[in-house]
Amino acid sequence: MAIRYTKHFLDKLENLFAASEYILRYEKGNFKSGYCVLNENKIVIVNKYFPLEGKINALIDILNELQFNPQDFKEKGNQEFLKELKQTTLKF
Repeated sequence: MAIRYTKHFLDKLENLFAASEYILRYEKGNFKSGYCVLNENKIVIVNKYFPLEGKINALIDILNELQFNPQDFKEKGNQEFLKELKQTTLKF
């Protein structure tokens, strides 16, 4: 899937986190990678001063790190969106 650096794409990523068991927060902080994942508390913190492109890249990195399963989501739209993000081979 081609990553689009738009507000709409960011909203779709945020909705994916909202539907998961993780809480997404934007806060200031000194994170080397621009984000912090607190696995025990199921909280994801992203640097709020990141530009749109940085927020999208950080959320995609976090999705890859957390290994979400599309079947864990109730909404079909979220399942399809996550499958598209995780697709690494070309399917015809």
